[in-house]
Amino acid sequence: MTIGPPTAPYWRIAACALAAAVAATLGACGQDNRYVAPPPPKVTVALPVHHKVTRYLEATGYVAAVNTTNLVARVQGFLQAINYKDGEEVKAGQTLFTIEPAPYKLKLEQAQAAEAGAQATVKQTEADYERQTDLSSRQVSTKVALDNATANRDTAAAKLKQAEVETKEAALNLGYTEVKAPFDGIVTARKVSLGELVGANGPTQLATIVQTNPVYVNFTISEQEVLKIRAEMRRLGVSKQEVASIPIEVGLQNDTGYPYQGTLDYVSPSVDSATGTLAVRAIMQNQTDVLVPGYFVRVRAASDEQNSLLVPDAALGSDQGGRYLLIVNKDNVVEQRKVTIGPKVGDLRAIESGDRVVVAGILRAIPGQKVDPQMQTIAAPPAPAAGAAK
Repeated sequence: MTIGPPTAPYWRIAACALAAAVAATLGACGQDNRYVAPPPPKVTVALPVHHKVTRYLEATGYVAAVNTTNLVARVQGFLQAINYKDGEEVKAGQTLFTIEPAPYKLKLEQAQAAEAGAQATVKQTEADYERQTDLSSRQVSTKVALDNATANRDTAAAKLKQAEVETKEAALNLGYTEVKAPFDGIVTARKVSLGELVGANGPTQLATIVQTNPVYVNFTISEQEVLKIRAEMRRLGVSKQEVASIPIEVGLQNDTGYPYQGTLDYVSPSVDSATGTLAVRAIMQNQTDVLVPGYFVRVRAASDEQNSLLVPDAALGSDQGGRYLLIVNKDNVVEQRKVTIGPKVGDLRAIESGDRVVVAGILRAIPGQKVDPQMQTIAAPPAPAAGAAK
């Protein structure tokens, strides 16, 4: 069988394919190859929402006991009984310490006996005086006898008065043998031991009692805040007497918000010229003993209510210059704008002024660069604003 030559040699087919590829490459190189910039990044922006916000005056204060008293031995004697446990809560009038009462009971009985004798003497001298008066009126007795009877009567009355005073003193000293709680409170650890002689060289401190319900919260406000508050009081027509009803809210350092409520109790009549501050005090109920005297606390009081602009708190940034927002101007260029912030209302924060605020895609919003803003509406708080912790 005879095989003839191929109609198209293999090398000729390969050459044609290579020529076609080179032609295509050269054609592509001849096109205009320019850089096309990516579109501006999309960010979500929103206009601040108008809402009425309660402004608060905020300060740092400390808790103080309403009453703190040292329990002392007012009479001398051996400590016979200790009637409480260290740190125990006690009631007013409860006997906490007993000093040996026997010697004072004897002194009271002695004083009572002396008083009874003085009363008998008064009766005798009174009868003698009346008799001498009758005899003198009938000119049977001399004037000297009447004068003596009068003097004896007056002397007996004076001695009776002295005896009554000594009886009261003896009764007081007997009462001092029982050291009682002057008010409801918690008693500290005792400073004396059972059987110890107390009151030998003056009053001996036995322990201290602290009243923990209610408690005071002391804090100060600046002179500028005082001027602002007084102006607001004049505007609202609030009298000085009504100031005492102003509610005060308190929070511990680890609390969220201000869970404890009280009322204003005292305002100093003058500003401290050395510090430029005014001393203020609130009174708080403390049934659960959460507020311990000596604690530092956060304090706030409502100062006024204003129409404010609210933005999401997450939209705020901070640097060494303070707090700021990223704003998109009319040319869709991002600007960094310093803002003065106010109270927090839920997830929103009050600000003094604002425009289109970047609320999402903040990492893509670079100051000075253009963006593609996507408008969004901020939902207003459902209830009247109430400031919270910053």
